[in-house]
Amino acid sequence: MEKIKLVLVGNGMAGVRTLEELLKLAPELYDITVFGAEPQGNYNRILLSPVLAGEMDLPEIMLNDLDWYRDRGVTLHAGKRVVKIDRVGRKVVAEDGTEARYDRLLLATGSTPFIPPIPGSALPGVLGYRDIADTEAMIAAAGRYRHAVVIGAGVLGLEAANGLMRRGMAVTVVHKGDWIMERQLDKAAADMLQAELEARGMKFLLACQTEALLPAAQDGGEGGRVGALRLADGAEIPADLVVIAAGIRPNVALAEAAGLYCGSGPVRGIHVSDTLQTVTDPRIYAVGECVAHRGVAYGLVAPLFEQARVCASHLANVGVGRYTGSVTSTKLKVTGIDVFSAGDFSGGEGTEEIVLRDRQGGVYKRVVLRNDRIVGSVLYGDTADGAWHFQLMKDGEDVSAFRDHLLFGRPVAAAMA
Repeated sequence: MEKIKLVLVGNGMAGVRTLEELLKLAPELYDITVFGAEPQGNYNRILLSPVLAGEMDLPEIMLNDLDWYRDRGVTLHAGKRVVKIDRVGRKVVAEDGTEARYDRLLLATGSTPFIPPIPGSALPGVLGYRDIADTEAMIAAAGRYRHAVVIGAGVLGLEAANGLMRRGMAVTVVHKGDWIMERQLDKAAADMLQAELEARGMKFLLACQTEALLPAAQDGGEGGRVGALRLADGAEIPADLVVIAAGIRPNVALAEAAGLYCGSGPVRGIHVSDTLQTVTDPRIYAVGECVAHRGVAYGLVAPLFEQARVCASHLANVGVGRYTGSVTSTKLKVTGIDVFSAGDFSGGEGTEEIVLRDRQGGVYKRVVLRNDRIVGSVLYGDTADGAWHFQLMKDGEDVSAFRDHLLFGRPVAAAMA
């Protein structure tokens, strides 16, 4: 009997994880074809930062090499970007004319770096930071040039700055916010992280707006390459390389052109149901950063893998589960420093805070409570209790019996409860 044709558009972590789960459940059900815009197999995008810093090599971050696809009978079109979905003829068409018919289509087109409308952003030497090609371009630039500027002090921006600094560049981070990593850290934790990074040589310009990127003076035949960044106050910073890490946007252009509903305003993304089927066409599924589910688009790996599991079960025709959304936490090692955050740690009316601050020891802990239940947590330097705080928050557990010991670890709290 002829197999059902499944086409995956997007060869990244979320889409291929869906295939891995599907092949465990129904290894013989589908004839699978994958299109990936990049010329290699599936790799761990999170580990691009260690590659940039010189701590790992590209082969070490590969998750599924070309042999993985071949051994499982999966047809991989690497380096072929899909430009059209024909929903009537049920086929996809790549830029080079390659076509593939589908009975089921899975979209995992990910996200693209947000490039603010800054004059000069199209100059050579101005990059986003998203893939292997960006990483290789940054490594090459670090070997030739001296001054780098990173726009954006989120996680990705700080990792880019650290990697470039490790490769010998003088790096300045320009950020429009009042403190770094404002989505993951409160100001106290952010100040500690900034002080540690400054001690290593990183420079920061906070609450600053970039006005323009300026070309370098004509010399050596390289006229036109970026040479400086001008701030709104008129100050100029030398910049032989500019990395823009100002956030990401769901990559929905392909889906939108095919008539799939992708929302508007702040909630953009391919809108999907709890079974990860697009609300427009039940033959088409979508997972990952390109998706909007119940008004939320996720950019962390854990929710994307939860989506992959549910989607695979339904593609395998054994699905009874539903994806109802994810409660997220962030545990990161930012340039070698452990940070953790979860929930709403902004505090405010109706909340209480328990804080431990050991500046000399490089440790900061803050738990936000409402009615004796954790609603937010920030940990810096010592994140061992992050998973415990997160579970207490998800379960909505009353912590009144051990609230005075929350910051001293689970064993102490258990003994005192």
